[in-house]
Amino acid sequence: METVCDIKRILQVLPHRYPFVLVDRIVELVPGERITGIKNVTYNEAFFQGHFPDDPIMPGVLIVEAMGQTGGVLACLTHEEELGGQPIYFTGMDRVRFRRPVRPGDQLVLEVRFLKRRKNLIKMAGSATVDGNLCAEAELMAVWGA
Repeated sequence: METVCDIKRILQVLPHRYPFVLVDRIVELVPGERITGIKNVTYNEAFFQGHFPDDPIMPGVLIVEAMGQTGGVLACLTHEEELGGQPIYFTGMDRVRFRRPVRPGDQLVLEVRFLKRRKNLIKMAGSATVDGNLCAEAELMAVWGA
């Protein structure tokens, strides 16, 4: 998969920093419509020390956060001029479902698409897959200028 945005560009757009940046690169971007991001899950991630030492599984809330960050990149790159550098805040999630565990060595493919927008509120649908298998899905809400 070809890289559309590398980590340097992601760090220009998102306020997150290590160890909380949960998207490594963007491989597809259609501004105003959809985005696909990649998170390479490695054993040395801090959360695996306690979740769970003998059976490491990526926490579901971090999978949803990775979807939210990918959606944040989509929103920022779609509305860059309108945002004027304001951060986007993750404000809610609905219809969250976890389908299979994510483990070290997995490559998480994060797909997010816009559902609707009202002023500074955005609703998006996200999914996370590994090797084409659905791991998690959710509807996400975000706002800027709050």
